Amino acid sequence: MSKTGLGIIAGIAIVTLLYLVYLAMTFEAPSGTTTVVIPPPAIQPVVEEPEPISRQISLPQNQLQPEPTPPPVAATDVVIQPPPVEVVIEPEPEPVVEVPDAPVVQLPTLSNSDDFVFRGLQDFTDAAALIPLLASDQLIRKIVVFVDNISRGEFPQTDLPYQGIEQEMQVRAIDENLFEMDEAAYSRFDLVTDVIVAIDTDQAMSLYRVLSPLFQQAYAEIGFRDVNFDDTLRRAITNVLSTTDVEGPLQLVKPSVTYLYADASIENLQEVHKQLIRIGPDNTEKLKAKLRQIMIQL
Repeated sequence: MSKTGLGIIAGIAIVTLLYLVYLAMTFEAPSGTTTVVIPPPAIQPVVEEPEPISRQISLPQNQLQPEPTPPPVAATDVVIQPPPVEVVIEPEPEPVVEVPDAPVVQLPTLSNSDDFVFRGLQDFTDAAALIPLLASDQLIRKIVVFVDNISRGEFPQTDLPYQGIEQEMQVRAIDENLFEMDEAAYSRFDLVTDVIVAIDTDQAMSLYRVLSPLFQQAYAEIGFRDVNFDDTLRRAITNVLSTTDVEGPLQLVKPSVTYLYADASIENLQEVHKQLIRIGPDNTEKLKAKLRQIMIQL
């Protein structure tokens, strides 16, 4: 730079310095004013540059492991009982009693069974009164048909296992169309009823058990191969026992050769029930008492 340029710059600097000195000497602070202190600027924290990863020191850290979930606790403790021990009680051995061998009964054929049956009936206490009242041939077959009818509430009129009653019913005429049964009509059945009631029940059931295969064979002949005759006999007895007494006097009509009950409620009863009415209340009660004994042993 030339000397002239340096002189000009030096001159400007001296003039500026003299002017600042003049301002400082002539400056007066204004009265009644408040000094305002301007706070220094806040010191900003110095953020250090993070050191490279290679220079960082890894400190061991304690990692918090999650606690295991406790198992659920049952509201009530379950006590498992051991299975019961089955105790087998051995029955006491029954004393062995030696008995002679029972004789084997050789049954005849069904068609030739009458002699065998009547020989068995001859051992009954009242055989002399009983045998003449029975049918003389095919007795087992007739008994089976009779019992089957009774079990269904019917009453056969032919092929009965006993001899028919020949005596006519005693009646009293009210007019030419209406009749009344005489109580003397019941006596026609007194002999048959008394003989049947007098039969020893034990003897009768013993003979029935011996003849049971023949009864079953006869029942199969009329179409009941798969039905036990014992069950049918029970139904027949139950049917008789379930009948109710009918009080007289009993009025009758005779539109043809036979009498009918004038009361339709009586005439419409089962045939077996109407037959019990004909033999009378006393004979009916005797028969029911005997049938109850048989039912117990059947």
